[in-house]
Amino acid sequence: MQVSIEDVNTVKKILHIEVPEEKVVSDVDAAYNKLKKTAKVNGFRTGKAPRAVLERKFKSDVHADVVSHLVQTTLFEAIQENKLKYIGEPVVDMPDFDPKSAYKFSATLELMPELGPIDFSGIQIKKTMYEPSENEVDAQLEMIRKNLAKRVALDEVRAAQQNDYVLIDYEGLKDGQPFDATPKVENTSHKIGSAVFSNDFDDQLVGMQPGEVKVFDVVYADTYVNKALAGNTLSFTVKLNAIQHEVLPELDDEFAKRVGDFETLDALRDAIMDNLKSGYDKRMEQELNEQVHTNLIEKVSFEVPDLMVQYELASIIAEAEKAFMMNGISLEQIGKTREDLEKEYGGLAEKQVRRHLILGALIKQEKIDLTDEEMEAGFEETAKAIHQPVEGIRAFYKSNPDKIEYFKHTLLEKKALKLIIDNSVIEEIKPELEDASQE
Repeated sequence: MQVSIEDVNTVKKILHIEVPEEKVVSDVDAAYNKLKKTAKVNGFRTGKAPRAVLERKFKSDVHADVVSHLVQTTLFEAIQENKLKYIGEPVVDMPDFDPKSAYKFSATLELMPELGPIDFSGIQIKKTMYEPSENEVDAQLEMIRKNLAKRVALDEVRAAQQNDYVLIDYEGLKDGQPFDATPKVENTSHKIGSAVFSNDFDDQLVGMQPGEVKVFDVVYADTYVNKALAGNTLSFTVKLNAIQHEVLPELDDEFAKRVGDFETLDALRDAIMDNLKSGYDKRMEQELNEQVHTNLIEKVSFEVPDLMVQYELASIIAEAEKAFMMNGISLEQIGKTREDLEKEYGGLAEKQVRRHLILGALIKQEKIDLTDEEMEAGFEETAKAIHQPVEGIRAFYKSNPDKIEYFKHTLLEKKALKLIIDNSVIEEIKPELEDASQE
């Protein structure tokens, strides 16, 4: 067997393999001799059919089996001899087979990149020292009050205005016929200015009096965000039943009890403050990690196997599609295709692969491992995040060896990141005013 290796790049090789003629002929002879013992051919007793008859009847199957066996054995041998650490499945190019000649074929392999020693000390990173404020607690309380607000009819008699809540009956017809996207609905709450049916629809409600009925047309552009309405002209009949205003609950201990298991308003405020602190801690951790990833990717140069990027991209897109589905959104509704997502997330997929490879190499380099206590802490953190008993999380992972290895590697990556951060030069900075107010 002759083997030559073509270097496409550091992580992709093409093996050109030539199986000698004598090996081909020997394997073909062996295949026919084996077949002869069991083949059933009309006019001949089992084991007595001539080779020429077997060739006429079984040539394609025999050749296919011989080629498959030759490729598998010689390719495996070539990989072993050249100590190639490949990923995925080799892509084999198998030409036509001549049972009396040497057989030449090629196989493309993608290899794990080899990273040299990684110097992770002294990375310059900035830590934004986020701190929640009482104003943020107040803002959270106002949001909760809004969610618990009651809507009651106005005492005064006036026309509807922008930002009013109104109770309306409506129906939208297309060419005088009922339309699936705008069926007849009675006494539904609608906020003028919310543009649920478009700004033009809301503009028609402004000035209406309680009890008034109005008929008007709304023309939707072909590019309108709601695809069910886009490109249509609809005739709406709207009756305004009442104008409402919001009545917010008082901020007191009774309000705290309505929100949850809080005896006092102060207890609720403390819980909101703790939640904000936890959110900021996670934000600071994510920002530090992102800076570490960026620094390492710039510092450690290597080529990435296309196959690993494809796997990562498929995982990212699957998660994106799952998120869309959970929110009742399809790709068609947002005007995107899977190809669009591949272009959008391709760069992220490559960065993720680089990050995993660098951290994996660092875990080996520094001989990072997990203690039983650290594994248990990981189970507890996961259980807390998804609001499940820790016993169930522990049992699930221990009964799924593949999943627990992935779980363990995730914890090891976190430990590697902590090691890098502990050896970094950290500059603490104050958050910009607009950043702090966004949370």
